[in-house]
Amino acid sequence: MAPVVAEQAQFVELPVMMGVVSMFGLVFSVSLFSWICCQRKTAKATKTPPYKFVHMLKGVDIYPESLTGKKKFGARFGQGGKEAGTPESGLSSQAPTPAEKPQDKEGGLGTLFFSLEYNFEKKAFVVHIKEAQGLSATDEQSLTSDPYIKLTILPEKKHKVKTRVLRKTLDPAFEETFSFYGIPYGRVPELALHFMVLSFDRFSRDEVIGETLVPLAGIDLSEGRVLMNRDIIKRNQRRSAGRGEILLSLCYQSTTSTLTVVVLKARHLPKTESSGHSDPYVKVNLYQGKKRVCKKKTHVKKCSPNPVFNELFVFDVPWEDGLRDTSVELLLLDSERGAPNPIIGRLLLAAAAPGTPGEHWREICDHPRRQIAKWHALTED
Repeated sequence: MAPVVAEQAQFVELPVMMGVVSMFGLVFSVSLFSWICCQRKTAKATKTPPYKFVHMLKGVDIYPESLTGKKKFGARFGQGGKEAGTPESGLSSQAPTPAEKPQDKEGGLGTLFFSLEYNFEKKAFVVHIKEAQGLSATDEQSLTSDPYIKLTILPEKKHKVKTRVLRKTLDPAFEETFSFYGIPYGRVPELALHFMVLSFDRFSRDEVIGETLVPLAGIDLSEGRVLMNRDIIKRNQRRSAGRGEILLSLCYQSTTSTLTVVVLKARHLPKTESSGHSDPYVKVNLYQGKKRVCKKKTHVKKCSPNPVFNELFVFDVPWEDGLRDTSVELLLLDSERGAPNPIIGRLLLAAAAPGTPGEHWREICDHPRRQIAKWHALTED
């Protein structure tokens, strides 16, 4: 009987052992699955989102859900509605350079203060909009405005962002940071920043207070953050009924004795009788007195009434000669197979030139190392 009882006991213990093993296996599987999920969640949280830009509002990142739809983009950033995320880290900690002092101008539209930086670790171009001072009032009753700023990176216009709206103030402190990813450091000098200052209106179209254009050519971001300020000027809405207009940026570097001319773009060019829109390009001539000492030209823009050139030219101009006897002539021509190419319009930049060209030239003489951009109306040859 004893062997029979022992055999029955073995049969009773076998299912119990299998149940214990199954329970341990189930607990191990659940634990392993939970560990894998936690690892994936942690990796996803630390990974930089693949967006084109990151918006930081007073130390908090704001990540838009989608940049594919313009309506979603505008609704998300239009009236100050923001979504909070995780603080951005890894920015350059180098000491900032001193900002230029704003100039007091009668009838001015205010001054914009901002900083530029390039994050080499994340390969991101960072623009921090600090504040604006002395804006003009758009509300006649309260003598205030509801300002906000639209920032566009030219010439592609792929990156467009807005700050939040600040109510009833002429000295808004935005303190907002925009990080633009996917822009190589070597391409930054080819770009320009366009700041549009507007006043929000609940019942009608937002009113434009002014604008400022900042070409990035000649701005060194390798040393860290650069603090800057620019005067806000009146938006040029006037359409030239004649030869069109051209946007130029000038800068004279007294340390290197070089004059930098950036041909940014043109607009409202007249149509040709034969083919309609022209194929424009710009020819740049440098004169010392009445003698032409250097000539350069841009690429041809096919069939474009509003061409974007964004091309930079550097000329050697000794400082001891000053810029008083130097002049720059720009000829906007239509590229045709026949020669010579017809001239669409002409612009002469010199100290003695009348109107805006003369003011522009005198400004770069009085403020070396400063990039100054202005629109100029072209005249007939």
